[in-house]
Amino acid sequence: MYQPPHFREGSRAAQHALIRAHPLGLLVTAGPAGLLANPIPFLLDEAGPHGTLRAHLARANPQGQELAAVAECLIVFQGPQGYVTPGWYASKREHGRVVPTWNYATVHAWGRPRVIDDPAWLGRQVADLTALREGSRAEPWAVSDAPEPFVAGQLRALVGVEIPITRIEGKWKMSQNRPEADRHGVIAGFRAEGASDLAGLVAERSNA
Repeated sequence: MYQPPHFREGSRAAQHALIRAHPLGLLVTAGPAGLLANPIPFLLDEAGPHGTLRAHLARANPQGQELAAVAECLIVFQGPQGYVTPGWYASKREHGRVVPTWNYATVHAWGRPRVIDDPAWLGRQVADLTALREGSRAEPWAVSDAPEPFVAGQLRALVGVEIPITRIEGKWKMSQNRPEADRHGVIAGFRAEGASDLAGLVAERSNA
């Protein structure tokens, strides 16, 4: 992706943290059927030099066949994002030479997918993903709460995919290219709109 130096985020810890906080990735393939993209929830393991992504998708989804045919796929994880109005900038009041923009954090990961058609692997994958999302609830649901024959039938309708990450890029576009007074205005603007996550990221990136 387009990477001006001041927006580049090369920290593996920051990249992985965004994936875990926003695990619904856009899985993109360019195979025999052309470009395909589907939003898929992923789990991230630390295995490998850049980590490994695990997911499952419906057997009826044609992207499963595409994954078996391609040498590489792309997964896009979108973090906090929001519109920035020039009205937040001190520069607007000083000289008016300002334009709107959009702040966002995103991680792109590439790798060679491996399609997995193994009930035991799929069972672990579904159980792990469920435990991760349900663990903080007052009354967490577990896969074992459903009847075993029902679960087995659901698993037969799935295929798994494991993607060792071969390349990963992070981009945190958080007003780093603006003067300090403008960054303070962006932080205040996001806070006023209830976007405390974005306000925090702008402050973190600008040491404001």
